[in-house]
Amino acid sequence: MSQLTVAKFGGTSVADAHAMERCAAILEQNPDTRLAVLSASSGVTNILVALASGEHQPDARATLLQQLTEIQQGILNSLEKPETLTRHIEDILVYIKELADSAAISPTHALHDEIVAQGELMSTRLFVELLRRRGTPAVWFDVRKVMRTDDKFSRATPDLARLQAEVEKELQPLFANELVVTQGFIGSAQDGRTTTLGRGGSDFSAALLGEALGAKAIQIWTDVPGIYTTDPRLVSEARPISEITFSEASEMATFGAKVLHPATLQPAVRQQIPVFVGSSKDPAAGGTWIRNHTNSQPLFRALALRRNQVLLTLTNQSMFQVHGFLAEVFGILAKHKISVDLITTSVISVSLTLDSGAESLTDEVRAELDKHCHLQVEENLTLVALIGNRMSEVNGVGTQVFKALSEINIRMICYGASAHNLCFLVPEDDANQVLNDLHTELLPS
Repeated sequence: MSQLTVAKFGGTSVADAHAMERCAAILEQNPDTRLAVLSASSGVTNILVALASGEHQPDARATLLQQLTEIQQGILNSLEKPETLTRHIEDILVYIKELADSAAISPTHALHDEIVAQGELMSTRLFVELLRRRGTPAVWFDVRKVMRTDDKFSRATPDLARLQAEVEKELQPLFANELVVTQGFIGSAQDGRTTTLGRGGSDFSAALLGEALGAKAIQIWTDVPGIYTTDPRLVSEARPISEITFSEASEMATFGAKVLHPATLQPAVRQQIPVFVGSSKDPAAGGTWIRNHTNSQPLFRALALRRNQVLLTLTNQSMFQVHGFLAEVFGILAKHKISVDLITTSVISVSLTLDSGAESLTDEVRAELDKHCHLQVEENLTLVALIGNRMSEVNGVGTQVFKALSEINIRMICYGASAHNLCFLVPEDDANQVLNDLHTELLPS
C-alpha cells in the first residue's frame, strides 16, 4: 500500500469559488493527497439531466443553459476570467447547447451521458486554475483515459483489470511533481464514447481509483461532518460517529443513509483501505473513519430510513408443498429487471419489498404474476433499519426494539439473515416518530 491519499469532493464542496477555496485548503494541508476527484458544481448535473431528457422546448432550454452559464461564469469571475480557461468553458457551453438541441430531436442514452459528463469536465478545469493561482502545482486529467467501462450508458460497469493497467501507465507518473485533479462519475466505453457510472458514481470513482493506486486512505468530503447515528435533520439527538466498521457502514448505505452510496465501499473493502467522511465546509469538525475493525462495536450503532417502499404480498392457496412457486415469482421479477430487497414467507404466501416504486409493476408484470397468485400491493411505506453488531446473537433485542414501537402498526419484519441489522416496514406517516422513539430508547446520548 502506498502513502498516497485520494480525496473526493462532492457538488456542494465545489459549488462556487469560495467553496473551492476551502477544498484547496484541505488539499494543501495534507501533502500525501495526490489525487482529487470532483463532482460537478452543485445544481449543474440537474440542469444537464434536464437538457439531456429532450423534453424541453427552445425557451425552456435557453433558460436552463442560462442558469448553467451563470454558475460557470460566477466561478470564472472569481478567477478574474483567465483568457484560455474562459474560452474553453465557453466552448463547452456551446457544445452542451448543440447536444441539448440534438436530444430535443432524438434523445438517446449515449447522448445523455455525453451531456451530463460536461459538468465534471468543467468543474475540474476551474478547480485546477484555482489551485494554480494559490501556488499549488496541479494538472488536469481526463479520467476517461483510465476508467474504461462497458456500454451500459447511465449505469456503466468499470473494467477493473483495464483500470489497474491504465492507472499504472497514465496516472501514476503524474504524481511525482503535481497534484492531479480528475472527474468522478464518468468513464468511457471501449469505442471511446462517454459513459456515466450512475447514482453515487463520484464516490465510487474515487474508491476505484484508490483501489487501483493502493492508496493508504480515501477521503469523501461532503456537506456534513461525517456519519451520524441517524439523520440529524429528523432526530435532533442524533450525534456523529467517530469510527465505524465497513460492515456497519455498508448496511447504513444500503438501507438509506445518504452520506455514502453502497457501491462506494466495495473497492475499499477489497483492499482494506480506510475511508474518511467529513465536511469540506468545516474540516476542523472532524468526521467518521470507516475501517475493517474499530475499538468499539456496540450492539446498536445507528438507524437508517428508506422511504417510498412498496410491499407485495403474493398468495397462492396451493403454495404449500408445491415446488417452484418462488422460482416462478422471482423469474418474472428478474425478467423485468425488478430487484427484491426484503422477503418473508408463510405457508401460502410470500411478502417482499421493492425499492423501485409501484411504477415498476407494469400491467405486463401484474398480468404475469396474476397467473400464479393473488397479488396485493401496499404503498406509502418506509423501511426502518436498525444497524449494529452481533444482534442475532444477543438475547432481548426484539424486546427492546418492539417495546419502543408498541403503538405502531408494523407491516413486515426481517431479522436473522444478518447479525448487523433488524429491518421492518412502517406506514410513511409514522416513520419520523418511529425514528425518534427508537433513537431515544436504543441510542441515548
